[in-house]
Amino acid sequence: MRLVTHLIAVNREIRLKRQLADIERVVLALPVRAHADLQQLVRREMEQAAACDFPHLYGTPPEERYSTYGHGPDVGLGKARSENPLIATRGVALWIASVYHETLDSRRPGMEDLHRQILRLMRQIKELSTPDKRDAADAWMEPHAVA
Repeated sequence: MRLVTHLIAVNREIRLKRQLADIERVVLALPVRAHADLQQLVRREMEQAAACDFPHLYGTPPEERYSTYGHGPDVGLGKARSENPLIATRGVALWIASVYHETLDSRRPGMEDLHRQILRLMRQIKELSTPDKRDAADAWMEPHAVA
């Protein structure tokens, strides 16, 4: 039984790592003005997930609450792949919140590494949403820069 449990856990790690690569591509492809909205949505989704009885199952339909893993990452990834930036932003936020809570207290080295990557992605979103970073390319056009 341990072997089966181990294989299920390894499969989940691989799946979430592949999804993380897709989510990172979506974050970088979002319009510049969407990064600040994404940061706020991630914060809100994290708070809502933390308020749930089982935060690691956040985004999972109620009838599926007894499953091994939640469906939040799959739902979030599906929305993140949308052509609509608003839906994609909401999907990214859902994915981050659900995977963050799923990997939070994991004792598996692969899941701990994935949790660190989620934290890095959240920091990257924060950095992309700051006005200084967003407008750095336009700053050279400012009158005070021509001195």
